[in-house]
Amino acid sequence: MPVSTDLFENQSKNSLQRPLAERCRPQTLEDIAGHKKYLSPASALYQQIKKGQVPSLILWGPPGVGKTTLARVIAYELKTALNELSAVSAGVKEVKEIIAKARGNFSLHSKPTLVFIDEIHRFNKAQQDALLHATEQGIITLIGATTENPSFEVNAALLSRTTVLKLEMLEKEDLIHIVNNALKTDMLLSNYSIEISDLDLLLHHGSGDARKMLNLLESAFVLADKQEKKVKISNETILKAAAEKTLIYDKNGEYHYDIISAFIKSVRGSDPDAAVYWLARMLDSGEDPVFIARRLLISASEDIGNAEPYALTLANAGFDAVKKIGMPEARIILAQVTTYLASVPKSNAAYLAINEALQEVGKSSSQPVPLHLRNAPTKLMKSLEYGTDYKYAHEFPNHFIDQQYLPDKLKNKIFYKPTSMGREKKLKEYLQNLWPVKRRNID
Repeated sequence: MPVSTDLFENQSKNSLQRPLAERCRPQTLEDIAGHKKYLSPASALYQQIKKGQVPSLILWGPPGVGKTTLARVIAYELKTALNELSAVSAGVKEVKEIIAKARGNFSLHSKPTLVFIDEIHRFNKAQQDALLHATEQGIITLIGATTENPSFEVNAALLSRTTVLKLEMLEKEDLIHIVNNALKTDMLLSNYSIEISDLDLLLHHGSGDARKMLNLLESAFVLADKQEKKVKISNETILKAAAEKTLIYDKNGEYHYDIISAFIKSVRGSDPDAAVYWLARMLDSGEDPVFIARRLLISASEDIGNAEPYALTLANAGFDAVKKIGMPEARIILAQVTTYLASVPKSNAAYLAINEALQEVGKSSSQPVPLHLRNAPTKLMKSLEYGTDYKYAHEFPNHFIDQQYLPDKLKNKIFYKPTSMGREKKLKEYLQNLWPVKRRNID
């Protein structure tokens, strides 16, 4: 059922029954840490919020960066109720109920209803389509939150009616500010003199997720030794709290980034048994199968690459099949792709090649294209010797001719270094035969 949150009603917001992250959730724009690109007083969004003219938004970012917080603060600043839905549990019926009420409100007060949909990427096409006309007509102001790239998971029509804000991971100073604020203002922690032995360790186990970090701090506080009003949170206490929180929250999918990390590392490490175990853990906790399929698609290129090019084809077919079939049968497709990817030879040479090439582009001044490689569609360009001396490779034996393709200053640079794994071994040998001098020192 949809939940309407009236931010002007005190719903026991300071209750100690609520997690620390909830008790310390910012209430105003000025309270929010980070995201200065969007929330500084000079930013367009800040001014729109203060003027009460907020566009429909898609908030895209990793867990714990403040997507829900920003939606609630916008409602607070607009002095209106926020209708909250979770795409995990809500269906078309709930969406239509909210829109029907919003139409009535709009006809009476000429004001849009604020609707927040968490994990909007989990809505199917029919559910997203149900939002289209109400968003376009201004009957609702939609705020969607997603950890996935909205270009892939949000309908183009709905995406065109919203503004996408990409919320980055919080910076270290933002996280430190959040911790210090909790120690000073929380109704429980502020009553104690708390010393954290290694703040960096707490931040590390928080993984850039403010919610996870604060709840870890609370657990460590509970476990720590207390002498009257003095509390010392040691490294051992932080590690113990981190281990316990993982056991508690994995069942509900809160730590899905930890599990997906173990899953991909098992695929990368060529252990199909471990990989399929972590796959089962994710499916059992209700993880989105499309999220898993997308990570496999990335791994097929990043971790396997040309050692087994078919891995990318299979992973892409699996991704499409999972989207068409859905659960529970999608588990079979995911298991097939997972075990295959984990069982084939591995290479990250293509991944390293593009990273090194991008680094070179970033540090080098723009290098000119050699004249013989330039296009010469006009007489002027031909007169300037564009294309002169270019040799068409297919006119030579084995469809190859030794000529320079990189800019002069980079002419001997090697970016792609094939491994000796799987099919990539043949690519390595082939390239070394073609370019014996250039590639003679490549292992």
